[in-house]
Amino acid sequence: MSESFDCAKCSESLYGRKYIQTDSGPYCVPCYDNTFANTCAECQQLIGHDSRELFYEDRHFHEGCFRCCRCQRSLADEPFTCQDSELLCNDCYCSAFSSQCSACGETVMPGSRKLEYGGQTWHEHCFLCSGCEQPLGSRSFVPDKGAHYCVPCYENKFAPRCARCSKTLTQGGVTYRDQPWHRECLVCTGCQTPLAGQQFTSRDEDPYCVACFGELFAPKCSSCKRPIVGLGGGKYVSFEDRHWHHNCFSCSRCSTSLVGQGFVPDGDQVLCQGCGQAGP
Repeated sequence: MSESFDCAKCSESLYGRKYIQTDSGPYCVPCYDNTFANTCAECQQLIGHDSRELFYEDRHFHEGCFRCCRCQRSLADEPFTCQDSELLCNDCYCSAFSSQCSACGETVMPGSRKLEYGGQTWHEHCFLCSGCEQPLGSRSFVPDKGAHYCVPCYENKFAPRCARCSKTLTQGGVTYRDQPWHRECLVCTGCQTPLAGQQFTSRDEDPYCVACFGELFAPKCSSCKRPIVGLGGGKYVSFEDRHWHHNCFSCSRCSTSLVGQGFVPDGDQVLCQGCGQAGP
């Protein structure tokens, strides 16, 4: 009497039948598939022992079921991406989720280096300065009417230039004769004292501090011999080729103010009418 050789699951004889040997014993093919085969995540059918099985994470697929959920292209030998549990080929993923480079119009591939600004996207190597055409990368830049400039190019192209040194003004500065100046460039032509924020005047378009202008150009008071500077509303009196500060214009004898009064010139002196009538 021959020894029994039965399926470990259904106990039917395996003589003359195809079977699969496991650690727990031999199985007929139907019982093996029902016991050990995985279920395809796509079609929900068992993946038989003679089928090519593919798996991703904790999901298993027939080879024919492992495909892009949009274009149905087989992913068995293709790169793919999983988005919200859906398998997508690279083309479909890029079409649905990637952006286009604003410079070259090509797709900015997922994971590639890119730059985003103002709702637009660029490949890193496509985001160039509109002036020198060098990649901006992580450098500071200035947008201007749809163009983008590195700071040196923007300053050279658009920043105002100092009327004295002709270099660009990047911040601050002062205006003199409707022209921009660096604060440190606007100095007195005489003593080189900085004039920004100070009271000053000019001669032949050259700026001077009050002291230098008075010493160099202002008329001298015939009484105190100091410069008569009209800045700040200063008042003075002139007679022939002589000049006086308002508070210096007084009788040479009695010191009475002659401002608005009649006076008598007497050589280098000016006298009030009383002193003039009194004689020497």
